[in-house]
Formats: sequence, C-alpha cells, structure tokens
Amino acid sequence: MKVAIYVRVSTTKQEGRNQELQLINYCKTKGYEIKNTYSDVISGKETSRPAFDSLFKDARMRKFDLVLFWALDRFSRSGTLYTLQKLKELENLGIKWESYTEPYFSSIGEFKDVILSIMSTLAKMEREKISQRTKAGLAASKKRHLVGKRGTDKKQRRKRSDVGVKRGVNISKGN
Repeated sequence: MKVAIYVRVSTTKQEGRNQELQLINYCKTKGYEIKNTYSDVISGKETSRPAFDSLFKDARMRKFDLVLFWALDRFSRSGTLYTLQKLKELENLGIKWESYTEPYFSSIGEFKDVILSIMSTLAKMEREKISQRTKAGLAASKKRHLVGKRGTDKKQRRKRSDVGVKRGVNISKGN
C-alpha cells in the first residue's frame, strides 16, 4: 500500500520528527511504501496549511492509497464539520486514512463517523481553551507592563523601562 504521512506541530518549539519517525517505523512493520511525508509547523485550526494543501493536491492525483497521521488533533483542530469534510474528501477519492495513536480512527470501521464527530469537537474545544489561556496570559502581562518578550527577568525589564524613560516613552501607554 502506498502511504502519505502527515505530520503537524503548532510551534517551532515542538518536535515533529518524533511523530514522523514512529509513523515511518509503523509503515515498515506493516510493509507500506511511503510515497511522501508532508509536514506543517502551524496551528491545526488553520484551514490553509502548506503541507496539508499539498497533501490534498497529491491525493486528487491519486499518488497514494492511505493517509497516515499521528492523531486526529494533528490532522485538524478546525471542528467537526471541516474535519469530517476533509476525511470524507479522501474517502471519495478512494484514499483511506488512519490515526496512528487512535486505532479506532480509520476509514474502516462501523463507528468511525460517531467517534470522529466527538473527537473533532473535543479537538476544537481544546484549541479554544488554548486560545483563552493565551489571551488571559497576554492580558495579565499587559497589566503588569510586560508586553513583548516573555520570561525575561526583572533586571532586564527594569533596564528596558529605564531606556524608555530616558527617551520620553510612556511604556504603560504602549507608546
């Protein structure tokens, strides 16, 4: 079977290579032929992702028989409808799909639609929680006048503050 591997991480601080290596090993044990690996470093909520878009372009040209991804939330965090549409698009092209860490998620299985609806909703909810936590953290930083680089020590913040005062910049107003 010809396989396309899809790997996604949200930030450059995350390591997509770990996902990829395990998926490659899985393909070897199954005797699958890896046609291509598609890798994105972008949020799963984005509906336009370079490697993801390329994967679907190649799918339309029938370059592989199966899309293998680490987990459903690595495939998409854009909600139930979008996720189901993309997986259904693969099925309509005659291409199977499989989640490595969630073996109950595959294009073969009688409960796939029910489970997919629930899991893609949970993935979207998790994305929304992450967004809320990020916004809360930024708001707290803004209140403490720490907007900008995160995690710098008090000495560095004081130094930047002193430079701003010398230049006549009101840091609290964001000038």
